[in-house]
Amino acid sequence: MSRAYEASGRVRQKERTRAALVAAARDLIAGGVPAPTVGAAAAAADISRTTAYRYFPDQRSLLVAAHPEIDIVSLLDRDTAPDVESRFRAAVGAFTDLVVRTEDQQRTMLRLSLAASDQAPALPLRQGRAIGWFAEALSPLREEWGEEGILRLAVAVRSAIGIEALIWLTDVGGLSVPAAVEVMHWTAASLLQQALATGPPPRSRG
Repeated sequence: MSRAYEASGRVRQKERTRAALVAAARDLIAGGVPAPTVGAAAAAADISRTTAYRYFPDQRSLLVAAHPEIDIVSLLDRDTAPDVESRFRAAVGAFTDLVVRTEDQQRTMLRLSLAASDQAPALPLRQGRAIGWFAEALSPLREEWGEEGILRLAVAVRSAIGIEALIWLTDVGGLSVPAAVEVMHWTAASLLQQALATGPPPRSRG
């Protein structure tokens, strides 16, 4: 996306235009369009195609911006209890809720992430945001495990829940979405309990 263009002159108006295009793309995805084009988002937002392409030069950049996890900093709130199990349960619940609520966008981003492209490493699903969120939830264990131990468990949890697991459990395993979410919660809780009993997952030999 053209950040240089957005940073010069009438910045507030450009921010609104960009937000309108992103919102239009998200609405199109939620409405059943799996991968809307820049032109489609521009039409939905009542913005000219020429203007839209100044913000998003291609479809991929638009879809990356429309990904629902872009602006999330934490999965915890002020009301979350301080113990590690409550923090972890809150993070897992918020993450699976997000995945289910934005399943169409998540599937689109997963497909883009798996596609062969030089841009693929920059996509949201390749940046490990959820690992950081789970590590934050597990932070009460930092003194005992160290940063590396927390990271190993966060990686293990992320491998068991998320859009990849949801797709497998529903499309392959034949579960309903609520049943799939229950399985993901159970798996995450089991990983935490095992780690609390025996320590974090083993170090990689690689």
